[in-house]
Amino acid sequence: MSQNLFAPNAVFFTEKQARNEIFEEVYQKLLKLNYVKGNFLDNVIQRENTYPTGIDTSPISGELANVAIPHTEGEFVNTRLIVPIALKYPVKFNNMIDPSQELEVKFLFMILNNDPEGQANILAQIMDFLASTSVLQLNKLFNLTDTNKIYEFLSENFKQKVEAI
Repeated sequence: MSQNLFAPNAVFFTEKQARNEIFEEVYQKLLKLNYVKGNFLDNVIQRENTYPTGIDTSPISGELANVAIPHTEGEFVNTRLIVPIALKYPVKFNNMIDPSQELEVKFLFMILNNDPEGQANILAQIMDFLASTSVLQLNKLFNLTDTNKIYEFLSENFKQKVEAI
């Protein structure tokens, strides 16, 4: 059994250069699509400030751009999706492991998950994807600017483990 965790209308490329501006831009579109609730933006910003989601990818490869995995509690969303956000310019996020360290991030995997039990599962799947996909392929993904190509790449390459219901 497999459920696509990506939606063609929830893939973004942004030229915004500040974290909260990116969140605002994506939030406005996700709200119109009814993927998130009105209080999502405030909560994702607050959660990012308290529990940073920047991932230092240098242990995988020094050639790889850093990523972040912003998310918030399930009560603020209406669906279960990963929202890929390609950034034209690197944006500062704090490191998930060492919050005092700032990372230049080039790609976001925003988790929307209205299943309170499943947040860690999706996070683990993203980490598996980063660890099991070649640096060449990840760099290709992180440098795409066409949202249709980003969607196609992830639909083809993101293997997910979904427990039987």
